[in-house]
Amino acid sequence: MARKSPSTVSRHVLPSGMTALIETLPYVRSVALGYYLRSGSAVESQEHGGASHFLEHLVFKGTATRSTSDIAQVIDILGGDVDAFTGKEYTSFYAHVLDEQVDTALDLLTDIVVSPRFSDTDLESERSVILEEIKMVEDTPDDLVHEIFVTSFWPDHPLGRPILGTEETVNRLRREQILAHYAETFHPANIIFAASGNVRPEQVIPYLEKRFPQDQRPASRRDWPAPLPKQHVMLREKRELEQVHLCLGSRGFAQQGGERYAAALFNATLGGGMSSRLFQRIREKEGLVYTVMSYHNGYLNGGYQKIKQDGATAEELAAAKLHLKGSILLSLESTISRMSAVARQEYYFGRQFSPDEIIQAIDAVTLDDIQSVAQTIVDPGSLSLTLLGNLKTPGFSTEMLREAVA
Repeated sequence: MARKSPSTVSRHVLPSGMTALIETLPYVRSVALGYYLRSGSAVESQEHGGASHFLEHLVFKGTATRSTSDIAQVIDILGGDVDAFTGKEYTSFYAHVLDEQVDTALDLLTDIVVSPRFSDTDLESERSVILEEIKMVEDTPDDLVHEIFVTSFWPDHPLGRPILGTEETVNRLRREQILAHYAETFHPANIIFAASGNVRPEQVIPYLEKRFPQDQRPASRRDWPAPLPKQHVMLREKRELEQVHLCLGSRGFAQQGGERYAAALFNATLGGGMSSRLFQRIREKEGLVYTVMSYHNGYLNGGYQKIKQDGATAEELAAAKLHLKGSILLSLESTISRMSAVARQEYYFGRQFSPDEIIQAIDAVTLDDIQSVAQTIVDPGSLSLTLLGNLKTPGFSTEMLREAVA
């Protein structure tokens, strides 16, 4: 069954239950294609933390017909980009190649998704690599402060756990647990295939139907409730650091919420660029930092007392709209950005939004919408602070945070 969405993306639900999305762009010479699993670190039990990320590594170690070196050789021959990542809600395996190499890239990606070998030797060697990756986070304060913040903000929720897992959980994972996690999460009905570029559905759909036959096992999906933030002021002392890294955040909006465009514009005004309030005040005027920014990802980090009280100005809102629309429209020139957007829209909304729809939604945001978002996000009951650096005491308390934005 296939239908056309307003954005000209061809959507196919295959007999196996897999959803395939093909965006044909005949005027380009590249194709981005990838598998997106409806599974990430949030589906894991606390005891098996890091299993999804472990799987992402292991599938590249070898398949039933390819060794690690065989896989590496094909990746080098493709000359494009073949990679993977694990998120909290989904995992992706993707490639960006010339249109003449679609068949080779598709065969490679499918092989590592369908037929990973999971040998004991591969598992142990990759366990060591992942443990080193965890240590790298410890050595990267920009990443570490955000990790500590999220873990403290959602301490009893799957979204609060580290994507990489911890040294304890990674050391505890055994082959049978990896195999069980693979069998549960790599079911065809849990997979979205997306492609964007100079590619047609008839080049891809028959191949996907052949490689992903109907699976008699029922697809298993774990849902998780909305997280409840735990307000905190957390200090992690790290004496070797010359700077203090801090993350200030509060509750945000769900990805599917109707407020997402207003939240994005609020963020652009607050700390989304060089003209934002945070950058202009804290870096340019006060000279207190080298880097300051904000982002909306279920929580917001930055400082926002003034915008809560006064709202955005008409000039700021107009500039934020131009910034956001420019970012979106420029991303349409990248097939890999388009492929990723197609997959994420299917994952979160089950439909595609055309660029015109998105632009209209952005233009429709009013100053009152920004004010409403600010009142929700700058929340005295959840505003939290994490600090990382050579400090003995944070110098703040949750009571002080609440009073500052009350």
